[in-house]
Amino acid sequence: MRVVIPHMGNIHIALRAMLEGVGADYIIPPQNSRRTLDLGVANSPEQVCLPFKLTLGNFIEGLEMGGDTLAFTEARGICRLGYYFRVQTQALENLGYRFNTITLKDHSLGAILWLMKQLTPKASLLKRVGALRFALAKLKSLDILEGLVHRLRPREAVRGTVTTIYRKGVNDVDNASTMRELKQEERDYVARLLGVSVHNADPLKIGVMGEFFVVLDPFSNLDIEMELGKLGCEVCRTIMLSKWTNFTLFLNPFGVTDTRRLHKAAMPYLSRDVGGEGWETVGEKVMRAHELDGLIHLYPFGCLPEIVARNIITPMQDGIPMLHVPLDEQTARSGLLTRLEAFVDMVRRKKEKQGGLTCRRANFQKG
Repeated sequence: MRVVIPHMGNIHIALRAMLEGVGADYIIPPQNSRRTLDLGVANSPEQVCLPFKLTLGNFIEGLEMGGDTLAFTEARGICRLGYYFRVQTQALENLGYRFNTITLKDHSLGAILWLMKQLTPKASLLKRVGALRFALAKLKSLDILEGLVHRLRPREAVRGTVTTIYRKGVNDVDNASTMRELKQEERDYVARLLGVSVHNADPLKIGVMGEFFVVLDPFSNLDIEMELGKLGCEVCRTIMLSKWTNFTLFLNPFGVTDTRRLHKAAMPYLSRDVGGEGWETVGEKVMRAHELDGLIHLYPFGCLPEIVARNIITPMQDGIPMLHVPLDEQTARSGLLTRLEAFVDMVRRKKEKQGGLTCRRANFQKG
């Protein structure tokens, strides 16, 4: 049994550690590419979203490489994610592929341990728990490095230094085979990042929010966070894989969530769940409007929960500049960069103007 691992940001690194920890066989397809997307688009219904098309492309490439088992999720909720596996299975069978399927009913700790048991029936509970713990530790290390990169990239004296270190760090974290080795790699790369020469810049703080998959996957969003760093902006993102997994696996079953405060903030504008991250997007706009210089809303073209959220947050009178970016196979890097540069220029002028007004008012009061 060789299970195919789809891509979404760095999730494949954690899944690799988890499966290797229990001795399961697996296939990791090539990183998301234009070929991956073209394969997904060619075999998907026209109206489905970008995450559907990319994961389908991953499965096709994984089956081409010798994979024979696909793990799907049948998560409950309004989002179409819960129906992906039915349509994707049919599409793959129509292409002539034969494979086994394992369907997760939810994202709970029990469901993950059950999945590991299906892949390696002889693995003990202790071994499965240890493998999962190591996988989660890798996610945490990667998110620590990524947070530093967001802070340092707009401040680096030599452009590209931080990105080069980060990419090496991701590779070494992926290759770490023990917890001690992982922690050492984390410390080493944190030290290397903190040792990068920086200038005394006061970068714009731009929040990135929206649908989970496209926010976390650089291929899907055309490396928008790296481009923001090049434009002198510090990315402020609350959606992180390690945070999501910790709440989903360990805290949500006890009623502790990281979304309740967002739902409460959104209540005056949206009083119910609309699927996906739509409710959270509205709440995040309310809560962060006065903390940041600008907000970028990323979502797959045609994603109904995020379209609902967009129509609600656009007319809010909170003064923060917003850029809405729908993403699909037609989205071009050149067009996105043009919009991004114009947005950052607008935010910068707005901030400078506000600073100037503050200064003039202070001088007038003093006189």
